[in-house]
Amino acid sequence: MKKNEPGLNRFLRTLSLNSHMKRFQILAIAAFISCSQCAIAQTFYVDNSHGDDRNAGTAKAALASLCEAVKRANLSRQNQPIVIKVAPGLYTLKEPITISGHSYTAKYSVEALVMPDDSGWTPAKMPVIQCIADGNRAGKLEHASTAFQIQRNHVSIRGLKFIGDPHPASVYYYAIERKDSTLTGLEITQCYFLGDRYSMPMQGGVFAQGVKVSVDHCIFYGVKNAVLVFVGLKYFSLTHSIIYGSYEGAVWYGYGLSGDVPFTFSDNVITGCNYFWVGYRGKHPNYKFTNSQISGNAHYMGFNEQEILPDTINKPMEERVRKSGKVSLVEADLKGLPLNYLNLAASSAGSDIEAGLFKTKRH
Repeated sequence: MKKNEPGLNRFLRTLSLNSHMKRFQILAIAAFISCSQCAIAQTFYVDNSHGDDRNAGTAKAALASLCEAVKRANLSRQNQPIVIKVAPGLYTLKEPITISGHSYTAKYSVEALVMPDDSGWTPAKMPVIQCIADGNRAGKLEHASTAFQIQRNHVSIRGLKFIGDPHPASVYYYAIERKDSTLTGLEITQCYFLGDRYSMPMQGGVFAQGVKVSVDHCIFYGVKNAVLVFVGLKYFSLTHSIIYGSYEGAVWYGYGLSGDVPFTFSDNVITGCNYFWVGYRGKHPNYKFTNSQISGNAHYMGFNEQEILPDTINKPMEERVRKSGKVSLVEADLKGLPLNYLNLAASSAGSDIEAGLFKTKRH
């Protein structure tokens, strides 16, 4: 504002400035409201005991099936986070749950209504996912099935229990699969993957390609191959997890150039497996394992060939990795499943490592 400007002009200029300020404030408020609305998640509730697929999918009017909830979520064209809350119960699948959609930037979460760290959680409150199909998975493999097929970015699977496929003809069953190596953001946390090679086999717990595959605080028990990641890898992490009894290989990592990409492996317990680690053939300078118990396995490292061959070439960087000691897990008792079943027993080797289902300490 000019110092010697006539009074009327000065008054009019003040009005103009005030007008611009008010307009700016209105635009700022509108932008804030818009951003706040973008952050509000679209939430669908699923309850196979009390829900109905004709319902609205709200907390008071839940849907009955995961298929219907995912179908509605996939059709959404709003660029908002999507959350599917799954109530306790057994959810059997013949067709895969295919997570896709029009928005590839917002987060998409399928999670237990009651998470393991919530007060009042018990094993009975954990939703159980079971595929009962033979051959629902597209691809070259015959008799291959999957429960969750991920076809979009930024997906989280939280607090679910996956059990093996009892279909007598099923050979290859993958609980969670992401084939597209161009995708990014797949978080799998606080989930059980339970297989039985004689009655309910699980070929793979997590079979994923692409960027930012994160497996954290999960338990794999009796799964033939717990975690398989191959192509397009970047920022892969496996942390705070227990892998017990993988009778082919606990972790398969990398194929071609992806075999040399750095990763995060820390605070895990791997035991009772055939091979602890199966990698692509050749020298891998980026192998690094941190603060983990890796003991009681038939073999340590192998190469991914027609059959697994022992890896006598690579000497990974290891920090606080213990290769001796017996790992023992909390078992079911006459009363059923203890709160911390299949987590590390107090007397177990590696019990000081914060591996297992819970993120908060359970006493």
